[in-house]
Amino acid sequence: MRANYREQLDTISAELIEMSNLVGTAMALATQSLLDADISLAEQVINNDEAVDHLNQELEDKCFNVTALQQPVATDLRTTMSGLRISASLERMGDLAAHVAKQARLRYPNQSVPAELRATFARLGSLCQEVVAKVAAVIETRDVTLAADIRRYDDEIDRLHRELFTVVLSPTWSHGVEAAIDVTLLSRYYERFADHGVTISRRVIHIVTGEPYGEIDIDLL
Repeated sequence: MRANYREQLDTISAELIEMSNLVGTAMALATQSLLDADISLAEQVINNDEAVDHLNQELEDKCFNVTALQQPVATDLRTTMSGLRISASLERMGDLAAHVAKQARLRYPNQSVPAELRATFARLGSLCQEVVAKVAAVIETRDVTLAADIRRYDDEIDRLHRELFTVVLSPTWSHGVEAAIDVTLLSRYYERFADHGVTISRRVIHIVTGEPYGEIDIDLL
């Protein structure tokens, strides 16, 4: 019975890692579809979001079942309860990747991103890949020092997000209001994706240390 209990907890962690990999792939493909105006890739990302939603539902059911039937305590209880929150964050990250893909689809066959901003959005996509790779690693290893790396990537994404606001509000912006709105929305999707990565890392710190989630300061790691 106890072995089965441990297997259930291990399955929760394994499926969270699987979700991390799925949303990482989704954001990579969404970014490519955005930069290349690739409608087939955009549709792939949008359709595949259902798999992330399905895993989220499965994880919710597993976490509730383990809590109700096994009555976990201490670290195990934090694992199941935080698993619910982590799964929800990953599901939202998948939605954000789908939003990027939908924007690419909306403007197809035209580009959503002006040529001079392509490198910035390519960098945002790359940084989000770094974030989600660290998210998977911190879930798997429970090495809380990895949270500092996630925070560092998030800070750079925040900086790029602010820079893009400056660009679209500049008097030299020549692409019109619609393009300014597109760039602002897209930048926000990447920024929120990374924010969820930080949230997940704090949840794992809570699991490992027992420190209340609201009191965790990654900058002190």
